[in-house]
Amino acid sequence: MVPRYARPEMTAIWSPETRFAIWFEIEAHATDALAELGVVPKDAAEKIWAAHEAAGPFDIARIDAIEAETKHDVIAFLTHVSERTGPEARFLHQGMTSSDVLDTCLAVQLARASDILIADLDRLLEVLKRRAYEHKLTPTIGRSHGIHAEPVTFGLKMAEAYAEFARNRARLVAARADVATCAISGAVGTFANIDPRVEAYVADKLGLSVEPVSTQVIPRDRHAMFFATLGVIASSIERLATEVRHLQRTEVLEAEEYFSPGQKGSSAMPHKRNPVLTENLTGLARMVRSATIPAMENVALWHERDISHSSVERYIGPDATITLDFALARLTGVMDKLLVYPARMQKNLDRMGGLVHSQRVLLALTQAGVSREDAYRLVQRNAMKVWESDGALSLLDLLKADAEVTAALSPEEIEARFDLDYHFKNVDTIFARVFGEA
Repeated sequence: MVPRYARPEMTAIWSPETRFAIWFEIEAHATDALAELGVVPKDAAEKIWAAHEAAGPFDIARIDAIEAETKHDVIAFLTHVSERTGPEARFLHQGMTSSDVLDTCLAVQLARASDILIADLDRLLEVLKRRAYEHKLTPTIGRSHGIHAEPVTFGLKMAEAYAEFARNRARLVAARADVATCAISGAVGTFANIDPRVEAYVADKLGLSVEPVSTQVIPRDRHAMFFATLGVIASSIERLATEVRHLQRTEVLEAEEYFSPGQKGSSAMPHKRNPVLTENLTGLARMVRSATIPAMENVALWHERDISHSSVERYIGPDATITLDFALARLTGVMDKLLVYPARMQKNLDRMGGLVHSQRVLLALTQAGVSREDAYRLVQRNAMKVWESDGALSLLDLLKADAEVTAALSPEEIEARFDLDYHFKNVDTIFARVFGEA
């Protein structure tokens, strides 16, 4: 985790203080359930909670010192709890194994992280929707292969991004449900020394579902899907960030990141206004995606468990969620303050002498009885003259002067195919599909 790209709420989920607090809740809730089943004395379970409340926060340095000797993190934690609690601490961890604590804790952390990320997506979606409606009918050029194609609207670009992040939200909700499972099943997961009702009790207290079958660990296909989902969200961030970066290029300049008073773009060139935030987002997206392959490789553990996954998850759990949280917040800020230049969009639309209307003329010729091959030839030969003139010539004028074209279409019929608004007749339909509103 790099502090530069971290926000406090998400970072706190992965702090030692939070981790040990969750560990204690797992252990104490399990002891409560055992007390209800008559396995341990009820007053012992109550005293464990009371001692914890009286003692206050855990001594992280003390736990670390114990672990330096025991070489076992859960044992070090339980030893410290015993020091704070007294003889009743012997009833903690009855029939449990370390993975019951570690895996269930990770599930809680990933669920909490998901809740923050879902809220991040909600804020981004709100901004994208607002910008979509703001520029619903702002004409701009659509590009394929980076080349002018046909007119679209900037609102449609924003609606497309909204739809993509709405899908990502649904994926993350599903991934959260998939990863938020509890395992309190003991060594190799057979419940030999602990009642399955304890697992159900702890799961309910922590807002998790019960893992149907857990060996000694929760199956890592759940985590693989979770981190893969984060990777997809990161890819969507990069896609939108890349769009902004292209639109900000000097020769395009249809939109750009907000440039605040006093901001500097270059140490050498005072005129520069660089897309630094979206470039940063592109890099952050790569880092989030880097967690997906290790998460998938964690699925193949030996037999009922090994710990090859453990070191990986100590990295990717905090790093991927913290980085994605920061990236989503940054992208929301970029899109909220994005400077949009409709006049430049119109200028770019007009730059190539009407070439963007070539398909409508092609279709009109075919509907007038010209074969598709001939219609394509007629339009293309005039279009290439406009292309080679860098837009100095007009496609409309050339077509109206082409005898083969005017043999099939009148000048008025040709002109009718150069109506920009024609391309936007179904924008309302697309918006209704995306936003569910008439």
